[in-house]
Amino acid sequence: MCATPSARLWVVATPLGNLGDLSPRAREILASADLVLAEDTRRAGLLFQRLGLPAKGFLSLYEHNEEARVEQVLAALAEGRNAALVSDAGTPLLSDPGYRLVRACRAAGLPVSPVPGPSAPVAALSACGLPPLPFVFLGFLPRKDGDIRRLLETYAALPATLVFFERKTRLSSTLALAAEVLGPREFCVARELTKEFEEFVRGRLDALDALPEEFLGEITVVLGPPETPAKLTEEALLDLLREESARGGKPREVARRAASRAPGWSAKEAYDKLNALRKD
Repeated sequence: MCATPSARLWVVATPLGNLGDLSPRAREILASADLVLAEDTRRAGLLFQRLGLPAKGFLSLYEHNEEARVEQVLAALAEGRNAALVSDAGTPLLSDPGYRLVRACRAAGLPVSPVPGPSAPVAALSACGLPPLPFVFLGFLPRKDGDIRRLLETYAALPATLVFFERKTRLSSTLALAAEVLGPREFCVARELTKEFEEFVRGRLDALDALPEEFLGEITVVLGPPETPAKLTEEALLDLLREESARGGKPREVARRAASRAPGWSAKEAYDKLNALRKD
């Protein structure tokens, strides 16, 4: 499939809430696009009105119709029509439809260009005060607790910050489940990003009682990385060595067992302490 030089799919980031965040380049591309692909065409139309942009040929593209839309969009691009893909808010494809379309355009040799801008995960990370790198974005979590548990277990040992979207009605139960699966961690609930009532609520998964009873608005959750346990004191290590020695076994085996229960101590260090203990 061959397109005219001007035909391109633009992946355009739109404001999370504050219209001032729309870049001049994004405005120019949205104004000139022949076709605007949107998950919710009514919301896209309202956005265009608020931005003072001319009405467009809007075409819905959401999870359940994306595959069926691909050929239609490819045909429009091949005819030389420019298309702009937008989400309800923020950067398309990040927990929104569009991946299949972009992949199909690439496979067909049709150009795709990003128009960077607002992104809720990045905005939350930049201002929450938790380690920003490395991070893993999980999108919207599954609806069922069992599926959420399995997803979080996959990343439980990863030394990375986790970022995801959650519905306000499920936030409390999801954080409680995260506390059970992930253990003590810092977290931040960022709500209504860039809007009038923007708020960042910091806390710990092991102290959820301090959370407000209810959160309103759009929510992005940031969970800090696993916390490194404080190094066990030398006296506590010696107590473990005595306990493990009483269980029996060769000195190196005793040291390995004790070290596995002693944060911050290696098996070699435990072995050296065990030898010193036996000489005393």
